[in-house]
Amino acid sequence: MQVNDPGKHASPFEQLLERVEPRLKGLLWFYRIPTDDAADLFQDTFFSLLYSAHEVNDPEAWLLGTLKRKCLMYWRNRRRSLYAAVDETLLEWLATPMAPPQEREQLLADLESLIERLPPKCRKVLRLRFLLGYEPQEVAEKLGYSSTSIGKITHRCLAALSHQMFLSQPAHRPRPGPGQGATRAEGVLRR
Repeated sequence: MQVNDPGKHASPFEQLLERVEPRLKGLLWFYRIPTDDAADLFQDTFFSLLYSAHEVNDPEAWLLGTLKRKCLMYWRNRRRSLYAAVDETLLEWLATPMAPPQEREQLLADLESLIERLPPKCRKVLRLRFLLGYEPQEVAEKLGYSSTSIGKITHRCLAALSHQMFLSQPAHRPRPGPGQGATRAEGVLRR
């Protein structure tokens, strides 16, 4: 009596998947892609292979390289969406009138204290963009940057600002010692 070997009648594509799947899962784990998104990236990578299979010499290497690129792009896009959200939130927050003018002044002062901790280039960009209300094109002209690069520069500066906001949170910095009070920026971030 013959025993059926499932690998014996598998298609070349299924055999490829069996060989490369553990390494692909290892890449997804290495890049810490969330499970739901990992399944999408995995599927997108295989669909890309199906569409371009006739141009691929080494499918295994192609799959690994493509998935690695998709993982890098995944995190790049996530960061960009976070920075865009910070950008929109800050602009809305600064544009809408707040209840008492004192509160707005205090929040502006807190933003200024966070911006003050950044490198000079970022301080200039963020002050023009958020404290003075310049549009990206105007910031580029004022600081002598190319209009095509100002978005990238602003995103880097927003990343630095987000990092400062994160560091200012009580759980991520040492508690003040006796007689040392919290700054206004730290007080606002606790609210």
